[in-house]
Amino acid sequence: MTNSMYQSCIQACWACAQACEMCASACLREEDVKAMARCIELDRDCADICSLAAVLMSRDSELAKEFCALCAKVCRACAEECGKHQMDHCQECAEACKKCAEECERMAA
Repeated sequence: MTNSMYQSCIQACWACAQACEMCASACLREEDVKAMARCIELDRDCADICSLAAVLMSRDSELAKEFCALCAKVCRACAEECGKHQMDHCQECAEACKKCAEECERMAA
């Protein structure tokens, strides 16, 4: 599989990583930061995993499909957590995570 075949998944991963970074930063500025701890943790994990998944797909790594399966799992967990919070940044992050999970699940299949 060439990296052009990965393009929509790569784009979803980069968009998700960006949304997660923005969400984590915004969560750190919330009044009750402790209440956002799990969200911040998952945002950071998800951003890192999405970034690495995009890099692996870009280089057509033999590990890309397996890693996309893990990325989808982390994205689903992050989407679930962010979806619990009503702030716009959390809701936007949840949507980006869901889209990324769907793309990664397709890629891993």
